[in-house]
Amino acid sequence: MTSPAPFSPMTESVSPDVEQPPPLPRSARMREQAPFVGVVALGGALGACARYGAGLLWPGAPGAFPWTTFGVNALGCAVIGVFMVVITEMWSVHRLVRPFFGTGVLGGFTTFSTYAVDIQGLVEGGHAGAGLAYLAATPLTAVAAVWGAAHTARRLIVRRQT
Repeated sequence: MTSPAPFSPMTESVSPDVEQPPPLPRSARMREQAPFVGVVALGGALGACARYGAGLLWPGAPGAFPWTTFGVNALGCAVIGVFMVVITEMWSVHRLVRPFFGTGVLGGFTTFSTYAVDIQGLVEGGHAGAGLAYLAATPLTAVAAVWGAAHTARRLIVRRQT
């Protein structure tokens, strides 16, 4: 049995008639990716600190509906909706802005892993109804927040440009 070819995320599918440049050495690929890794890590730390602060300001009671996590996730999704409209339709931004803010800050701020743990805690604590409500409400609210915020941002941009 042969092992599969290693996956290279930097490879694009192109016509076999086009001569391919030689692949970059590993050290060059790492240097190329280092700024992205750095800004995502920095942004993630900032976002996680903001989420932690929200938990300190609005702590939830054990066994109660996790309103803080729910609110953080909804807010983070709304912000990503506005952010994506602004950086794709309004402004041209530096190539590191999107990974820093979108992946890093908002990825660290929103907490869908805590959402899963909260559901488990609610169900195991005898609050299956609240756990199921939370299970359904969070992704629905997240998608609605992204869509609603993006839609509103687009309308405001159009209104501002006319």
